[in-house]
Amino acid sequence: MAHEDTAGPLPLVVVPGMLCDASLWGDVDFPEGHDVHHIPLRRADIGALAEDVLATVPGPFVLVGLSLGAIVGFEALRRAPERIAGLCVMATNAGAPRPEQYAAWRAMDELIAAGRFTDVVERTLPDMFPDRCPTPEGARRYRAMAHAVGATAARAQLAAQATRADASGALRKARCPTVVLAGARDTLCPPAFHRAIADAVPGAALTLLPDAGHLLPWQEPQAVTAALRELVAAATRTAPATAAP
Repeated sequence: MAHEDTAGPLPLVVVPGMLCDASLWGDVDFPEGHDVHHIPLRRADIGALAEDVLATVPGPFVLVGLSLGAIVGFEALRRAPERIAGLCVMATNAGAPRPEQYAAWRAMDELIAAGRFTDVVERTLPDMFPDRCPTPEGARRYRAMAHAVGATAARAQLAAQATRADASGALRKARCPTVVLAGARDTLCPPAFHRAIADAVPGAALTLLPDAGHLLPWQEPQAVTAALRELVAAATRTAPATAAP
């Protein structure tokens, strides 16, 4: 399906990770003059979430995703590569789910169904921080964000995780400027995951942030800001080639 180019600066469509919301990006200075659209993750299927992303704006846009948000971005890229003028993914994994992940997601869903959402928040908390060692302020901030997302959305996100597929085919076909950011101390999505993504996308740039864990926009906001500004500039230069005629 063809889409007309948008007039003016490319919009950014920004997708957070599981148990995250728009506050994840509060320390990031998005490029001035570009509309920024934050997408909540409230559907139980990766494909449906990708359609939410694609329906947000007409024409080409820059897609920014962290963790589950990046996985949604991979599916949007697979469905409509001509719409993605630039891609920034971080703290993520393009591979298919592993058996132990399915088991962990089921266990967390059962806890939430039993009224123990707080237990799930506490279970996920260490993985958000460098070497699984949160600071008191970081832990407080994460708990507040996760509880703002809430149990209902968390269950939908867990179900969506189980509908993931390997994204390497879509990544190999990508032709847009692409930035991959990884925290060197991310124990949930280690650097090797991001090297595989960067190797799959022609011309992708990989940046390894030595002191960061999983929540890069909190832990390295200046690096994320700089990467987005460079990406948007590159996407703006190449957008006419990436938009459908």
